[in-house]
Amino acid sequence: MGVGVKLVKNDLKYAEQVFKLSSDPGVKDVLGIKVDRIEDTIGFISYIVQQELDGKVINRIILNEQDEVVGITSLKHIDRGDGICHIGTWIGVPFWGQGYNEASKIEILKIAFNELKMDYVFAGAKASNTRSRRAQEKLAFMTIGVEKEFPKELAIIEKEAKTKCELNVVKREDFANFLMSHII
Repeated sequence: MGVGVKLVKNDLKYAEQVFKLSSDPGVKDVLGIKVDRIEDTIGFISYIVQQELDGKVINRIILNEQDEVVGITSLKHIDRGDGICHIGTWIGVPFWGQGYNEASKIEILKIAFNELKMDYVFAGAKASNTRSRRAQEKLAFMTIGVEKEFPKELAIIEKEAKTKCELNVVKREDFANFLMSHII
């Protein structure tokens, strides 16, 4: 299925690598994050660790086969009652176009569907973010353009992004079928 990745829990030992990747305007500007000093990244990691302990998010550092930090992927807005959550991923600029988006999404979706027992995992993209939209469109297990079917979820991501967004979804059955079709 392409490149190999490993998802690991957030740890301050990754702060310098995360800081370097997230400081790049190609990531920083799109995400709209404030990353001016390494202390900002250390604060973010500490915050995310607490959020995960509180059961609000599942956030993982993406490592490649050489154990280099490639980016971050997360599950958020986790609603165990309705079986839904949202996914977010960013990949550092030096690793763009190498298959890490798909590989990391497959691994975090295994957590969403197998461990959390989610039925739907939503992925949003700012309408203005062509790169993110195209990256989601390439994923065989992603259903594109579900804004009318799931207006509540669209409202959540648009409020968070403070702009018009597109909404896509990975359905449990579609992901299971994808995995079955890729067994070697």
